[in-house]
Amino acid sequence: MKKLLALHFLFMTSLLLARTLPLPWSPPVHWASLERYNMTITAEELKSLLSDVYVPDGSWKSWITISRETAFIEPYPGAPERLQLALAPSREAARPRPRYWKEPQERVPLPGKPLAGLTIALDPGHLGGSWAKMEERWFRLGKTRPIEEGTMTLLEARLLAKDLRALGAHVLFTRDHLGPTTPLRPWQLRRIAIEQLKEEGHSSWTSTQLKKREEILFYRIAEIHHRAQLVNEYLKPDLVLALHFDAEEWGDPAKPQLKDSNRFHLLVSGNFTDQELKREQERYILLRKLLGRVHQEEVGIADAIAKAFLATAEAPPPPFIYHNPQVARPALPSSPYLWNRNLLATRLMEAPVIFIEAYSMNDPLVFQRLQWGDYQGTRLLGGKAYPSIYREYAQAIEEGLLHYFSAKTPPHSLKNSCPLRPLS
Repeated sequence: MKKLLALHFLFMTSLLLARTLPLPWSPPVHWASLERYNMTITAEELKSLLSDVYVPDGSWKSWITISRETAFIEPYPGAPERLQLALAPSREAARPRPRYWKEPQERVPLPGKPLAGLTIALDPGHLGGSWAKMEERWFRLGKTRPIEEGTMTLLEARLLAKDLRALGAHVLFTRDHLGPTTPLRPWQLRRIAIEQLKEEGHSSWTSTQLKKREEILFYRIAEIHHRAQLVNEYLKPDLVLALHFDAEEWGDPAKPQLKDSNRFHLLVSGNFTDQELKREQERYILLRKLLGRVHQEEVGIADAIAKAFLATAEAPPPPFIYHNPQVARPALPSSPYLWNRNLLATRLMEAPVIFIEAYSMNDPLVFQRLQWGDYQGTRLLGGKAYPSIYREYAQAIEEGLLHYFSAKTPPHSLKNSCPLRPLS
């Protein structure tokens, strides 16, 4: 969606509080935990991931110095001591990196169950239901069915889970109901909201402004941190699929504007900026994500899903293009659908994470298909037959996963597996 600059500003002001006010969603940084990555990465690979993926503006050079044997890390500007990470002399000599997820070749698929051995966490974006208006993921056109992104993503997750389980995957949910997963509520974040407003230079504010800020902290930050904690500490999946629907600005939710704006793109972690990395916690999270070395797999899976969307969609959406390199940069030169972007969910969750933004909810064709809800078979619109948009979404993900993981599985393990359609 739009509002990227506003969201970025709110995110940055939340970071400014990180060293002055205890935040209920931000556990202390544990630099010592990165010692487990000693001798797991070479200097060349570390430089490449920093320069090409995670900090392409080059600002990492102001706080990381890399020699052939060691990376010297400044945890925050002006830190009295630098941390040291021992580097492997070669890829062959590198130790296995510690992780809680399996790599594709470590799976043991079963006959007829091509995704057996794969644990997938589905993350239905937003909250839905009675929370949809608060989180600004709700609009309604006349007396039509309200569009609630969080409700739609939960429906999508349930359909997708059923199909993935039939293919042998072990499927878990970060959210299996309408509403939040975090036990925090907006009113509990009042002190933080007040401090944030002060940091932004406000000397006074209305009760409405304060309430809005509490809500933003609740559903944009606390909720996502809680889901990341669920993923990293309890679910521990091999892959996270963050399910979303996109949209153009629709104006007044009670009088929304439909626009010819259908589009589709996928996001993976990357593109941290100099301003973000002035904070100690962001430097730590960046290195934890980078040293987990999930980027190549994230891009491979995302590319397979993007190709499947184009091959299966009745009305293939064009890519959404970011024009601000500070927000996002291409993740794969051959695909306009994949982007590196520093989202909260993709960087906090340590396993491979694919953030999917499919369809524009206020595009006229998409809006009509969403009004139909889920159904079997097809329905006609303008003389063309359309399947359920939810099933089309699920089918594209399934086929993308099948192609990616089948290509990573030894051929003798694929006997009696589901046949695959070629993807362009």
